[in-house]
Amino acid sequence: MDGTTDRPGLGRVVVGVDGSPSAHAAAMWAANEAVLRGSGLCLVHTTGTDAAPPILSPVEIDQYGRAGKELLDRTAAAVAARHPGLAVVTELSGGSAADSLRRAAALSGTIVVGHRGRGGFSSLLLGSVGLEAAAAATTPVVVVRGAVEPAEAGAVLAAVRDENDVGCARMAAREALLRKVTLRLLHVWGTAPYAGVRAARRNGAEDNAREHVRALSEVADRVHEEFPELALDAEGEKGHSVPGGLVEASRRADLLVVGGRRAPGYLGPTIGRTTLTLLQHAYCPVELIPRHGPGHGSTS
Repeated sequence: MDGTTDRPGLGRVVVGVDGSPSAHAAAMWAANEAVLRGSGLCLVHTTGTDAAPPILSPVEIDQYGRAGKELLDRTAAAVAARHPGLAVVTELSGGSAADSLRRAAALSGTIVVGHRGRGGFSSLLLGSVGLEAAAAATTPVVVVRGAVEPAEAGAVLAAVRDENDVGCARMAAREALLRKVTLRLLHVWGTAPYAGVRAARRNGAEDNAREHVRALSEVADRVHEEFPELALDAEGEKGHSVPGGLVEASRRADLLVVGGRRAPGYLGPTIGRTTLTLLQHAYCPVELIPRHGPGHGSTS
């Protein structure tokens, strides 16, 4: 591949707003992302009244609807003040927030949510809507974390576990090209919790390290082949905690892109331990690419 092949677009940006400061920050981030992509922005607010108890009167349902419309209008005005030329549409729904976001994103959009909702949880915890959207996502989901007006780090960071993360790295490459920054591929592997026999550990250490480097190099080579114009760094490091190493690396990134995995041993939508830790603790926005979503499609 020579890098001139037409590449699929990143799709429109869909963001959930609920009146919280976190959701407002997510809307501003989403607006900037839409401008970078040259796409439209969809603001979604849900009242949840479709599942409301029977005691909720029609008047109260109408009040929720009017309040939601006012919130959408205020958010759209705030976006327009910062990005006058951006096409913005609003959607008001009575259904569940996660379902409404997925419908608005359709097959190729990107869902953006804040890192917490309007509940009284710690700012380190992911809100229930963001958790549900990320766990059941079929398209990319961005959880906006970090400072409201973060300093630009000049890099997009992609977490690479193995060769199956080529799709994740490919999406990260597109995000890096939009921002005109370096793509940093990072593979972190943890030390074994039980050391075993020292001689065996010494004899296997070099082979183990070579295997980790091989997987990272394979992903880097494929990304460089497809995106030869992109500034690319690939790094591997060993540490006591894979999630901890990635969280620390996110301090020096504008965006962290990670491939989604289902936690082993569970049925239905789930999020792996490393992914959940990143969504809860990263220092920058985290983009989750579903394992079977568009970002993981093959271009070969």
